[in-house]
Amino acid sequence: MADGMADGMGVPDWADAPGGEGWNWLAQDADGRWFWYRTEPRLNWSGGVWRSNSRNQQLAAEGAPDPDWDATLRVRPGCEIPRAE
Repeated sequence: MADGMADGMGVPDWADAPGGEGWNWLAQDADGRWFWYRTEPRLNWSGGVWRSNSRNQQLAAEGAPDPDWDATLRVRPGCEIPRAE
């Protein structure tokens, strides 16, 4: 979505993720803004945001606030993410 707005369901399209390796996560903050992440973000419940180093996040779209924002973390389809043991 070149205009920075989320689609009708409110979720940005993976085709619009930043170029380069590792932009494999997408999540929405409580205020409705969606961000792409190059490292897996951590939930900051009290702040209403997903957190990652600022170099590893980029605004994806402006959306409507979502009371279930903490359940919006998505992984790029087909992406193999190694899990910590």
